[in-house]
Amino acid sequence: MKISKYVLVFGLILLNIACDQVSKVLVRKNVDYQVETQLIGDTFIMTNVENSGAFLGLGSDLNPTVKLIVLLILPVVVLFLALRYLLINKHLDQWTIVGLSFVIGGGIGNIYDRIMYGSVTDFFHIDFGGVFRTGIFNMADVSVMVGMGCILMSAILNRKQKTTDDSVSSSGVEN
Repeated sequence: MKISKYVLVFGLILLNIACDQVSKVLVRKNVDYQVETQLIGDTFIMTNVENSGAFLGLGSDLNPTVKLIVLLILPVVVLFLALRYLLINKHLDQWTIVGLSFVIGGGIGNIYDRIMYGSVTDFFHIDFGGVFRTGIFNMADVSVMVGMGCILMSAILNRKQKTTDDSVSSSGVEN
């Protein structure tokens, strides 16, 4: 049984939004604001914070009009265009379809927070002893990063396929 592209896209988008929003509700309800809770030693830490900016709080100092444009209106337009591209383009591979669906779902999750609460709830932090350390993030951010990883994987696989196809066609062998 082959699953419809539309069912896959909207199913993944809704799944990502649901995971994000359920996790944020649980954190807001059960984790004290700005109190660090060690989940696994000093490596995985949960902290309930509100981020009124974008990535790592960037833009939180902007005036309200610019903030509205940059953090709400522009992302809504970009997500709409990405969804339109995803639904209209008939030649996207599975990695790109999944990746864009994850990015859109994560983006909608954070936009929903901005509209409803005026900020985004972030709560998870990873620190591998100073070698690798993240800012505080949420499940929507994870969705966006996983989606970007899928899109990158698609680009790598398609590049390898194109290189293989080019070398086969240049050797005089038909595909």
